[in-house]
Amino acid sequence: MNRLLTPFLLALLLAPAARAGETLTIYSGRNERLVAPLYKAFTEKTGIQVKVRYGETPQIAATLLEEGAKSPADVFVAQDAGALGAVARAGLLQPLPKELLEKVDARFRSPEGTWVGLSGRARVVAYNTKKVKPEALPTSIQGFTDPAWKGRIGWAPTNGSFQAFVTALRLMKGDEAAKQWLVGVKANGPRTYKNNAAIIEALARGEIDVGFVNHYYLYAAKKDKGEGLPVANHFLAPGDAGTLVNVAGMGVLKSSKQPEAARKLVAFLLEQQAQQHFAKETFEYPLVAGVEAASALPALSKVGSPELDLSKLEDLKGTLKLLQEAGVL
Repeated sequence: MNRLLTPFLLALLLAPAARAGETLTIYSGRNERLVAPLYKAFTEKTGIQVKVRYGETPQIAATLLEEGAKSPADVFVAQDAGALGAVARAGLLQPLPKELLEKVDARFRSPEGTWVGLSGRARVVAYNTKKVKPEALPTSIQGFTDPAWKGRIGWAPTNGSFQAFVTALRLMKGDEAAKQWLVGVKANGPRTYKNNAAIIEALARGEIDVGFVNHYYLYAAKKDKGEGLPVANHFLAPGDAGTLVNVAGMGVLKSSKQPEAARKLVAFLLEQQAQQHFAKETFEYPLVAGVEAASALPALSKVGSPELDLSKLEDLKGTLKLLQEAGVL
């Protein structure tokens, strides 16, 4: 009996050492503060070490496109679906197992199965509750071209999430309509900020009345500054471009020398522990069924994100060109 068990016991003894020798290289377009605890938890659970290269999602996507099949990366974790779409279109991502893909609704994953969403990020119009009544807010993003909003708007044209929204508007309405919207809002003299967080801060100061942001920045600000912050989120009508739900997601590189370990990371980030982290720590929408979003958020099913192949949000160059033509950049 002991002789029969010896190979089994030997395998058990050697397995942790083998796992400890594995190191995944992650190219992460998500902020270190937000996701480093998850990467650490993954190592603690699996024994697989990680080496993470952090940066802005567009820059990391550009690096992957330049490195091509010679990239040392095993995994690409991106802040938006457009970057994943660009890397996938270049043929650099490998198909993911069906059982992983199907944990997430079809609209939040690659139609070709090369990437999967991890968390949802809804576009909203945040507003100062002391200066604006919710019933006075438009139901469509188009409403903010009305001269009634002159001098009252804040936006962040250089921000990636705003540019992804403009790309969605182009896909839904065409370039000319998107340009008209940009020109219309610009005519209202919006104040320009560097990012979403700065817009929330400006709203809290009463510097502006409304601002175009991702939904979770408000909850992060309230966590830091208290629930008394005079700012709230306004969700536009279902199907409107202003209700776009983009995703942070990930894919495994074809060039990965450790695809099995890489898929384990994908599986881990789709497990309840990681999904709850997105819900409770970053106030994003968890995308796996059975994991609830923060209680302050409307259900994702009620947000009414427009039907759109998120992979097609990849045309950043076209959006930048349009922003320049409209005089926004």
